Formats: sequence, structure tokens, C-alpha cells
Amino acid sequence: MAKTIIPVGPYHPLQEEPEFFKLHVEGEKVVGLEIEIGYNHRGIEQLCEQKTFDQVPFVVERICGICSTSHPIACVQAIEDAGDIKVPERALYIRTVIAELERIHSHLLWLGLAGHFIGYNTVFMWAWKYREPVLDICEKLTGNRNHYAMMKPGGVRRDIDENDFPWVLKEMDKLVPALDLFKGAVLDDPVIHARLKGIGVLTKEEIINYSALGPTARASGVAIDVRRDHPYAAYDRIDWKVITCEEGDVFAKAVVRILEMYEAASIVKQCLKKMPKGEIDSKPKEIHPGDGIGIAEAPRGEVYHFTRSDGSNRPARHKVRAPSFMNVPTNHIAAVGGTVSDATIVLAAIDPCYCCTERMAAIDNRTKKTVLNSQDLIRLSQEKTERIRKQLGK
Repeated sequence: MAKTIIPVGPYHPLQEEPEFFKLHVEGEKVVGLEIEIGYNHRGIEQLCEQKTFDQVPFVVERICGICSTSHPIACVQAIEDAGDIKVPERALYIRTVIAELERIHSHLLWLGLAGHFIGYNTVFMWAWKYREPVLDICEKLTGNRNHYAMMKPGGVRRDIDENDFPWVLKEMDKLVPALDLFKGAVLDDPVIHARLKGIGVLTKEEIINYSALGPTARASGVAIDVRRDHPYAAYDRIDWKVITCEEGDVFAKAVVRILEMYEAASIVKQCLKKMPKGEIDSKPKEIHPGDGIGIAEAPRGEVYHFTRSDGSNRPARHKVRAPSFMNVPTNHIAAVGGTVSDATIVLAAIDPCYCCTERMAAIDNRTKKTVLNSQDLIRLSQEKTERIRKQLGK
């Protein structure tokens, strides 16, 4: 049977951001996959190297709207590691609260989109309805629904009002019945079972070989979680568990995310009840020369930040690795062997974030020197656009 290439992207209803997949198909069966990314590069790392250490968290916060506290937490931990900076206990608990609220609203967003993708718009509307109170809590505690601007080297920028704690605890209690609703819809609906079970399967060995992260890995029985394996913030001071499934299919990824929301709500409640008194900022004055690493468990998996200080007030180098950078290549396995109709669901199942992932440098492999700077890239882009315009006769 002759092979056909079906393009998915760069713009497609089931992909939230621009990316390009070429499905090689024989009839309805996907027999190969090409992944082309690079449509969303924004030069975040270069921008960070032009900002002060106090400004960098604001920049990395813009890497992703849904991970807008995961990146800053990893970033400030890298800076604190480089500068040997201590963080007050209260600030650690506040970081944990904001991170887990973000996990809940991120998983609800994914769940709603997943329902929409398979034509289950009731789940889509439920997810959006119950996500709103979580965003209201974020706004009440931080001033913003997203991009909270809370993290800074040495602590957090603003305290959270203890008068709001009873209301937040009440809202977390009200969230549990909503999660029961989702759990019942996913676990008991035969249509969802038929649509999601057995597709996009990744074995434990394949997860390990690809170094996949987050719910993508945990859905295949790989029990990795930075919050437990390399504790940060207040995660080693409270009780919670790592959620795993064994099946490795799209259904398992949905189950993991739903059950993780129960854990996240419990973590928020524990942190508020155990919140210590005291300062929220150690107010560091300088960052000593050295290298630092910061990691955090974002809703999609491990976020990694590396920073290098030369003793000045800004990083000499700042490097970011987002979880999608590790998870996207697993589609070479997960999407191949299934049908065309399953492929787009599989591609979305890892909850990809391409604006997190895009990184680029034009370097001569022999000399290791940069051969194109930002202005060169802009010029080449403009020249290509002009050539295409002339070819189209416009």
C-alpha cells in the first residue's frame, strides 16, 4: 500500500500552539512520524542574560502562562543555589501553595480540552466551571489569575493574608465533589473507555529510554516526581503521595491527572494549616560567582533551570529545559501504529507546551562559535518572507 503524508499543523484545532507533525500513513494506519518545531522561539534565555537577577523571574514567568509559577520557582532556586541563599520557612510554604493551585488549574485545563477533543463537551464545560474558583483563589492570594509575580531570590515578594485562609480551605473542600464528578465521568463512561484505552501506549521501558517526565511517565508506572525525589519548598514537610498508573495509554494519563488534583488540594490545605509565622524574604544583597541548578515539578513534569553568576548583578548564562522538550519525542512511539483519528489525541495527551520548549542557537560545530546573532536571524526571516511574497505574486 502506498504511503501518504498527512500534515498536522503548524496550526490545528487539536494543538494549542504552532507545531508541525507529518503523519506517514498507509490507509488509516500511522506508520511514521516527523516532528518539526521551532515556530515559537522567543529568545527567553538571551533576554534573561540581559536582566538583573531580580528581574529574571519576571521574564521566565512569561515562558508559559499555565506554568507561570513552575518556571520562576526553578529559576529562583537556581539563583539561590548559585549564591548560597537561605529562604525563610514561611516563604517555602507560600511557594508550595501557589505551585499546587497552579497544578489544579493546569490539569483542569488539560482535562477540559481533552473532553472537547473527543467530543465530550460536557466535561469541557464542567472543567471550565470548576477551574474558575481555583483561579479566583490565585487572584485573591497573589493579585493575579496567572503570572503571579510571587517568586524572588531569597523568598517571595508578597505575603498571603491569613484572613483568607478559611475561605481558601472551604473552596478546596468544595473542589473535592467536583473532582469526584470528573473521576466518575472518566472511570465509568464506556464511550471514554472505548476512545482512550489502548491508544498512545508507552511502556515503562520506552518512558525510561526517552527520559519522559511528569504525568506522561507516571501513567506508565514510572514513579518519578521532583517534589519527592529532590524535595524543595515545603514538600518534605507535609504528607502526600505520587500517583501512578501502569497502562501507559491516554486513559491512564487522564486518570493520573485527575487523582493528582486530589493530592494538590490536600497539599494546599496542609500548607495553610501548618503555615509558620515569620519573614517571607531573606533579602539577599548579591549573588556570589558560581553555578546554580533549580528544579521544580511543573504540571507537565520536571522544569530545570541553570544559572551562572560571574559576580555581577545579572546572570552570565541562563539555561531552561522544559518538560515538553523531553516528552514530545515520545510521540515517535506513541502515535505510530494507531489510526489517524487517534494520532491528534495522542499528540495532545502529553499536554505539550511548545513556547516552553523552543530553544535555538546557530553555532559552528567545528569551532563552537556563534555564526548568527539575533539580528541575522531577523534579517534572514524578512528576506525569506519577501521571497515568498514575490513567488506568490503579491
